[in-house]
Amino acid sequence: MDTSDFRNGVSILMDGDIYTITDFQHVKPGKGGAFVRSTLKNVRTGRTLEKTWRAGERMEQAFLERRPMQYLYNDGSDYYLMDPETFDQISVSKDKFGEGVKYLKENMDVTVLSHKDAIINAEVPSFVELEVTETAGSERGDTASGGGKPATVETGAVVNVPFFVKIGDRIKIDTRNDQYLERVK
Repeated sequence: MDTSDFRNGVSILMDGDIYTITDFQHVKPGKGGAFVRSTLKNVRTGRTLEKTWRAGERMEQAFLERRPMQYLYNDGSDYYLMDPETFDQISVSKDKFGEGVKYLKENMDVTVLSHKDAIINAEVPSFVELEVTETAGSERGDTASGGGKPATVETGAVVNVPFFVKIGDRIKIDTRNDQYLERVK
């Protein structure tokens, strides 16, 4: 592929890594040749970088496959997933999940990202519902301060929640930024 094929979400191979195009802009200055400014996100590390390409420059496109899997259990360093269609089980190292690993719960649906049958990344859902197992008691009348308190959920993750949340409540959490969203009935 070349720079005229750039689209947001397209993945390319560059310097031995896979990058996804998150933003690009074709520029045609008054003098000199046209070029393309792009923002790329490394699929493995999540880091972004800016890169400028000459118009028409060629690179190899990376075809990524997203598959839904079900999380079964872990043995400390490896996390075992099952394909819901074939019932095949695979193990994925903890680092493939990144920060989202703290929200993993048995039988949770996850997404596995692979390139040429090699697993690159594993993602937990963007929003999860978990039960609060530990938190401080609420202060009566302390609703106007707008503050919060730390709460531990059933997976062991600690999230900041409003004062009215108590042990046993089910809460919805945004796993991308560790934010409490709401109580779930």
